[in-house]
Amino acid sequence: MHSFEGTAGRGTLLTFDCYGTLIDWEGGILAALRAAYPEAAAVEDERLLGEFHAAQNRLKTSEYRPYRQLLTETSVEVARANAWNTEDGFAAGVPASIPFWRPFPDTNPALSRLAAAGVTLGILSNIDDDLLAGTLKHFEVEFGLLGTAQRLRSYKPAAAHFERGREWAAGFDRWLHVAQSLFHDVVPATALGVPVLWVNRKGESRPDDADPVHIAPDLAMTAEWLLSPA
Repeated sequence: MHSFEGTAGRGTLLTFDCYGTLIDWEGGILAALRAAYPEAAAVEDERLLGEFHAAQNRLKTSEYRPYRQLLTETSVEVARANAWNTEDGFAAGVPASIPFWRPFPDTNPALSRLAAAGVTLGILSNIDDDLLAGTLKHFEVEFGLLGTAQRLRSYKPAAAHFERGREWAAGFDRWLHVAQSLFHDVVPATALGVPVLWVNRKGESRPDDADPVHIAPDLAMTAEWLLSPA
């Protein structure tokens, strides 16, 4: 297990995955797909999400392009697989909706507790800068460090985001990455020796290749653990 010792406070850097950890990604993408494609209303949540994840992960293996483009291509692929209208105009509404996706109810209270304790907050996300700028307006705290796919020309689970976090961490006493996604964050962080806290919002089983320093069900319990006396 990769260590993270002591109560979080000044001298602590916490980096967060954004969408799925802080922002209700699944709610946002489901609403966006159903707004773009009326036929998607008849598709069960888990099936629609599964089709989306599979298509996006296939497309991420090709060369880098902006997330807005990647998300449009993914939406078109989902539409094609279901014989829906595949014109780009329909799919373009999916990435355009991202700045309107909402934080989980526990996100802002937890972030405010951490910021009040003197913790430095950063984001490491598979996103474009302009889309993230819209999302940042939903938070009640400032994120001083931002690592996006656009800036790094890379998408997690590749190593570039975690290496950027490691660079930032050189100026701090301790660093912890906080994330929900096993595929994009927890497993690759484990492989790279990055201490990671798993926000297990979906009650998933821990796979053998994930080794978080702690598992919390939400951001409220994440903050509680981080700020409790060691």
